[in-house]
Amino acid sequence: MQVFKFGGASTKDAAGIKNLVSVLNETGYDDTLIIISAMGKMTNAIEIVIGNYFNNQPELQSSLQDVRKFHNAILLDLFEDENHVIFKKVSHLFDELMAFFKRNKSPDYNFVYDQAIGYGELVSSTIVSAYFNEVGLDNAWLDVREFIKTDSYYRRANVNWLETQAKIATNFNKSKLNITQGFLASDANNFTTTLGREGSDYTAAIFAYCLNAESVTIWKDVPGVLNADPRYFENSQLLNNISYREAIELAFYGASVIHPKTLQPLQRKEIPLFVKSFLKPKDPGTRVGKGVGIEPEIPCFILKRNQVLISLSSLDFSYIVEENISDIFNLLHLYKMKVGVIQNSAISFSVCVEDIYLNLDKLLQHLKAKFKVTCHENVSLYTIRHYNEQAVAQLEEGKTILMKQLAQETMQMITA
Repeated sequence: MQVFKFGGASTKDAAGIKNLVSVLNETGYDDTLIIISAMGKMTNAIEIVIGNYFNNQPELQSSLQDVRKFHNAILLDLFEDENHVIFKKVSHLFDELMAFFKRNKSPDYNFVYDQAIGYGELVSSTIVSAYFNEVGLDNAWLDVREFIKTDSYYRRANVNWLETQAKIATNFNKSKLNITQGFLASDANNFTTTLGREGSDYTAAIFAYCLNAESVTIWKDVPGVLNADPRYFENSQLLNNISYREAIELAFYGASVIHPKTLQPLQRKEIPLFVKSFLKPKDPGTRVGKGVGIEPEIPCFILKRNQVLISLSSLDFSYIVEENISDIFNLLHLYKMKVGVIQNSAISFSVCVEDIYLNLDKLLQHLKAKFKVTCHENVSLYTIRHYNEQAVAQLEEGKTILMKQLAQETMQMITA
């Protein structure tokens, strides 16, 4: 069994979807499960729809129509017959989404987000499945929500592994080419949940673990895992091999190629992960598995934007000790802050966080009751794994540094 995951870049237009057929013909697709993400930037587009639902109702229909038009254009490029059943299937999915908006009574943004955002994956996987059948790649379309079960922590749900394994063992037919969605799952009440942004990689790992797969391949528009994101850093290089441990470290610090949770289930069963280019499917790409730490051994650069640096000091110059730090982390947990780096001294404590759930104002109000608080919003967090003096000097040039921290393997720096 092999698990392939194709991201939005690979399905952003009709040519991309046609290229998937070429990839499968080159690699083989016996005993294969394909995980499909939303097409192109459709997750962002549906986020705009959700934003309009809450804050700009007059624009709701218009923004949803933009999403429909995008997919309809792809359908017209893929299917000559406009009476093909796929047009009705896709239209029905969008009607279903609009019907949810009309009947929903919940004011909870996170709940509404999860019920709506997954239509990007549902539509894209439905189109890909229909096109594959049209060109002779017979396949079965699966609703991932019937297989992966989670708690109700909307937008970052936790997998119920026992129930998920039971569902996959009972309902999954390994003898077919199967196509399903990434990112999505469902809770005990069968409401849709999501696994966090970029969670389609995690979906692939969950299925691989439960199916005892031979390998997982993530198909990207880059040749593999690079030592730096080429959008932000020049002269990035391909990493040929990475150990599970190193990949988990890179993911933890924010490397965008691999989702942070993806490696854990794969490592437990020693299932190798390949990151390859869908433009050059025969190239080796990057292998993540047991063994060598990182090859070649070069510095790896990671950038996380739109972070928040919060600096705390005691009101009476007393020490910030274990009890205070415990209180601070309880508040970070309460307000669902994602922590990137911490630093403390005798009377101060600094933490760089990502405000995913837009709870910053509530957090700051709570902290100001006990501490003197300084807050810098929209800062950038840079991380270098396996740093050297040249790499650090190169990164520091021309930047205003708010905080810097060096460990044996890792340098982190926050800039304004």
